[in-house]
Amino acid sequence: MMTKHIKQILMAGFMGCGMAMAFTACSDWDDHYDGAKGAEGGSLTLWQQLQNNPQLSDFREVLEQTKLFRQHKKTVVSYADLLQSGQAFTVVAPVNGTFNKDSLLQLVKTNQGDSVVEKFFVLNHISRSAQSMTAQNEQMLLLNSKYVQIGNGEIQGVTVTDGNQHAKNGVLHVTARPLPYQYNLYEALNDRPELAVVGKQLRKYDEDYFDADASVSSGIVEGVPVYVDSVVIERNRMLQNMGLIAAEDSTYWVVAPTTAGWQKAWDEAVKYFRYDNQVLKRDSIQHYWTTRALLDDAVYNMTDQLSTNDSLVSVQYNRLKPEYHVFYKPFEAGGVLSKAKAIPCSNGTLYVTDEWPFTPEQTYFKELWSEGENTWLITQERDCYYNTRRLATDSISEGAYLQILPRNATSNWELTFRVNNTLSGDYDVCAIILPKSVADNPDVKPNKFKASIVYTDTLGNEQVFNCNNTQFKNDPARIDTVVLAEAFHFPVCNYDQNNIRVSVKLQCSILARETSKYAREMFLDCIYLRPRTSNSDEQ
Repeated sequence: MMTKHIKQILMAGFMGCGMAMAFTACSDWDDHYDGAKGAEGGSLTLWQQLQNNPQLSDFREVLEQTKLFRQHKKTVVSYADLLQSGQAFTVVAPVNGTFNKDSLLQLVKTNQGDSVVEKFFVLNHISRSAQSMTAQNEQMLLLNSKYVQIGNGEIQGVTVTDGNQHAKNGVLHVTARPLPYQYNLYEALNDRPELAVVGKQLRKYDEDYFDADASVSSGIVEGVPVYVDSVVIERNRMLQNMGLIAAEDSTYWVVAPTTAGWQKAWDEAVKYFRYDNQVLKRDSIQHYWTTRALLDDAVYNMTDQLSTNDSLVSVQYNRLKPEYHVFYKPFEAGGVLSKAKAIPCSNGTLYVTDEWPFTPEQTYFKELWSEGENTWLITQERDCYYNTRRLATDSISEGAYLQILPRNATSNWELTFRVNNTLSGDYDVCAIILPKSVADNPDVKPNKFKASIVYTDTLGNEQVFNCNNTQFKNDPARIDTVVLAEAFHFPVCNYDQNNIRVSVKLQCSILARETSKYAREMFLDCIYLRPRTSNSDEQ
């Protein structure tokens, strides 16, 4: 990161800046620098025009000392060299005394500093096409992938003091001051001081990815591919699953809390993602999913919105589960953006809040449903047959249920169902049982059964809770949610694990003499886990 002094020099008027990693790949070298036709204009190159203007000496010196980077490597080519070539550019040159030349020149002495000056200053004043100033506003794409408005004597709100100076390789516009750097959403999350803790969490997932398909291969030597031109893409593994908020050609909204609000929400969420000691890299997994828990519903792709005043759907929205990832009346009292400060960014809007504006139940601490008809969730069975039945009605979860039949007339069957994605929190563990009337069966006898819950402790050892050996009975006249265990605490998380170690077993427990009183046939809609928090306890 740059020092506070240098941040203020480069980014005065908006925020301090660090060397934020871009999520999208830099454009290919050929796209930036090769193969363009020279612009129609005067006999001088752009560089010669800059040399002829004494008011641009500071800008020239920075261009001479700043080297081009390619694939994270500093080249020997300076931007002075580039502007003397036959390639076409538009150069926006701020006059002397409007920026701190000495600080920029000090930065370019190191590779990291050179890269910062290149991205945030030099590339922010050069476009890859020759674009003249007209009376109408038009968009111009800069070499750092930022779009600016050019027209009517201004570029992105900055006065052009001497424009449309045509050279044989482009156009020069002299401005009264440097162009403001437009942060995209990802850069803003990384570099705004009040959001520093959010940016720190995200930056942990920055990585350089070698793109073999885009690289130029020279063949295989001793079984190993060899590349004459390797393409390395800067990306963020977390953002790939949350939204391309660093892409300049996308439009998003992002809501993020300041440091105190984030820390408060983090301290609550991290407890739900505690893994047992047998899970490899459990600390890293806990960190990843805690961060996702706080940010998954904080990102909104604006192409997915119908009416932002009525509702927002996050990038995690799934039409199959419409009860989640939708936030109604976001700007009204109690809405997720009601207390937010809007900050425009180059690819959308950042909404900064003092508090994380969600609840665990809205986001990561969700209801869990092990549907009875999903027979692949059955891990053990004894003395029974079962069949999937479908019935299109809103009162039956997913429009299907499981018919469980005893193998013999007096068999007390057992079925064990796997439960995925439990968090280390409290749930009401329930079985939802349907009346026989859904299948036009006149039987009105209730079921009688016992249940047990299998889970793991913090050491990874299997534990069994027998639900206090309770004999459960359902109401055969209605769809009945039978609570097997109230506010049952799972000490560890089983979220996103392949080895699912949480299950619920149902065991028919009818004595021979009770056969006329209870039914062994059961219509099971699902095993249902209902989250319990201090808030839900109060309701």
